[in-house]
Amino acid sequence: MTSVPTPIPSRTQYVLDAIKHRILTGQLTPGQALVETELAAQFGVSKTPVREALKTLAGTGLVVMSQYKGVTVRMVDADMAREVYDVRLLLEPEALRRAVRRGALLDAARTALTRADDATDTAERSLANREFHRALYLPCGNPLLGRMLDEVRDQAALVSAVAWAASPSWEREAGEHREILRLALAGDADGAARALHAHIASFVERAFPQATDQVTEQAANQEGTA
Repeated sequence: MTSVPTPIPSRTQYVLDAIKHRILTGQLTPGQALVETELAAQFGVSKTPVREALKTLAGTGLVVMSQYKGVTVRMVDADMAREVYDVRLLLEPEALRRAVRRGALLDAARTALTRADDATDTAERSLANREFHRALYLPCGNPLLGRMLDEVRDQAALVSAVAWAASPSWEREAGEHREILRLALAGDADGAARALHAHIASFVERAFPQATDQVTEQAANQEGTA
C-alpha cells in the first residue's frame, strides 16, 4: 500500500515559501540566525507554522538546526558546493541526454530561458534559471531521477546565490544556457549533455576555486565515459 504524503497546512506553506525565497535571493544570508518569535511576528502567525517550516527547510538542507546555536541559514563553502555539484554532474547531464533521446519538446526550457533574459531583478532571474535546468531534466522518463535532482535544487540555488553575490556571471551562464538548449532542440543528445556537464562544472570551479581539483577530476571522469 502506497502512503500518501501529509499536506502542509496553508500557514506553514506560506511561511516556508517566504523564508525559502528570502534565503535563495540573498535577503537571508548564510550563517544568519532564524528566530522563531521574530519570524512569527514578521509573518503575522504563531510560532507553530514557523517551527514546522524551519523543520522542512532543515530537511532540504537550506537551514541548520543546532541545540546550542538554534536555527541558522546553512553556510556555503567549497565542501558543500562540491557535494551538491558532484550530484548534479553525475545525474543532470544523463537526465538531459535521456530527455533529448525521448524527443522531449522542451518548451518549458525555452520559456524559462526567455524569462531569464527578460528578468529585471536577481530574484526573478535566479528563479527562471532554476526552472530552465528543471525543464531540461524533468522529461527524462525516470520520475525517480527527476525527484533526486529536485532534492538538490534548493541547495544548488543557495550555492549560486552566494556565488552571484560575490561575482555575478549572469551573461556567461545565459550564453551557455542558449547553447545547451540549441543542441538539445537539434536532437544532439550527447552534445547537449556534454555542454550541460561543462556548464555545471565550470560554474563551481569559478565560484569556489578550493573545490576545483575534485570537481575537475569528476568532470574529466564523466567526460571520459560520456
